[in-house]
Amino acid sequence: MKINNLSIFTSGQENLKAIIFVHGFPYDHHMWDAQVENFIKEYYCITYDIRGLGQSPESDGQYTMESFVDDLEKVINELNLDKPVLCGLSMGGYISLRAVERMENKLGALILCDTKSVADDDQGRLKRAAGIKIINEEGSEKFVEQFVPNCFGEKFIKEHNSEYREVLNRSKQNSSVGLKGCLLAMAGRTDTTSYLSKISIPVLIICGKEDKLIPADIMKSMAEKIKGSKFIVVENAGHMTPIESKDIVNKRIREFLTCLS
Repeated sequence: MKINNLSIFTSGQENLKAIIFVHGFPYDHHMWDAQVENFIKEYYCITYDIRGLGQSPESDGQYTMESFVDDLEKVINELNLDKPVLCGLSMGGYISLRAVERMENKLGALILCDTKSVADDDQGRLKRAAGIKIINEEGSEKFVEQFVPNCFGEKFIKEHNSEYREVLNRSKQNSSVGLKGCLLAMAGRTDTTSYLSKISIPVLIICGKEDKLIPADIMKSMAEKIKGSKFIVVENAGHMTPIESKDIVNKRIREFLTCLS
């Protein structure tokens, strides 16, 4: 299915409560496969490839976080979703947090995995710029090879290497234009911290204890600013908790969703 020229994937019955899963960088909708498989019988599961990644076109590569949220809003509107649950990881979390700030009235609940509300500081922007330089000078595959290992805990890479390699190889297929556009969008995103205390929908926050990119203490600080939010740390997991600890993450999400009904 195409919405606003993006590749959209729906699973389950349309009359069920909807969950929209928003993937991280530099991945695609497949990172949520274990969640879709787990919830498909009870929920209407929607995944999609963010512009420039996976099967969605790169267009001109001039992306902003606002344009990513525009895309998400079009998905909600075109599918006529009634207050879906929004679940985002990392860059998908940035999109989700800005979406809540812009259109909380269209959403029913929020699940944030391994993400943060603060915008990049100067050091963070320089890292994004360095990533773009690597893509320009050495190619997108080289960038992905250097970036992706930091997203996973050492235990997962060692014990589930074939699954890890599958994720890595799929990420290498993303275009250099799409990767650079996402880096620019993340570097230029706004800070959504001031809105955290205003969020009124239910919120679940999940983070990996071994997350090297967004440590648990950063996510705990974010959770403390959101009234009534539930905060969970997943042992032996890095930045990619829905893949690394799929059973635990699915269980915690299910518990959260059950409390909503």
